[in-house]
Amino acid sequence: MPRPLCLLFDCDGTLVDSEPLLADEMATALNAVGLPFQATDYVGEFRGARFRRIVAELEGRHGRVDPAALEPLERNMRANLNRRLATELTPIEGATEALAALSAFPMGVVSNGPENKIRTSLVATGLDTLFGDHLFSAYTANCWKPDPCLYAHAAQQMGYPPQHCLAIEDSVVGVKAALGAGMLVVHLNRYPDVEQTPEGAIMITSMFQLPTVVSRLARDLSPRAIAR
Repeated sequence: MPRPLCLLFDCDGTLVDSEPLLADEMATALNAVGLPFQATDYVGEFRGARFRRIVAELEGRHGRVDPAALEPLERNMRANLNRRLATELTPIEGATEALAALSAFPMGVVSNGPENKIRTSLVATGLDTLFGDHLFSAYTANCWKPDPCLYAHAAQQMGYPPQHCLAIEDSVVGVKAALGAGMLVVHLNRYPDVEQTPEGAIMITSMFQLPTVVSRLARDLSPRAIAR
């Protein structure tokens, strides 16, 4: 019998192509408070990281920002981002097709972003009906990737042990979080020339490849066998 697999998807960069919009809004906000940041810095260095961790890193390089300014800064940035997500967002290539092929599996979304951002992104791209309320935000769980506890929380809420869950992630931060939680992990590595897939994860370069990988894993083949 196939072993049960619960599929846990990252959102930004895995299901939806939100990262260019996020990086653009982040650059606008951070430069407004004197923290030099370009949109390319997000993909190059900070992809998948929590916003406050990015702020802390930039403060270490360029000087402190008034703490009282950070909360309204983040709130306004996210409001602007949500408006853009609702009208400009598109799915990652192959994500719609992969999800349709995998619709028989239980699925959830596990993201470092706030729940309203996850929901806005899924509604904007027509993916929301596939996940229902199985949306697991770091802001709700109070635990951010790369800490494994966010994935452990999602597995518990979905009713599956971690070893019966497969995480699909595009960032190394997320891959490490899911591996640390004891899950099988697929790394959607869209930048294979510059980004290395962590040991223990299965690399794909397109979401079109995901259904084949899931099918093999559901037949209880090991990640090592898939890699070969």
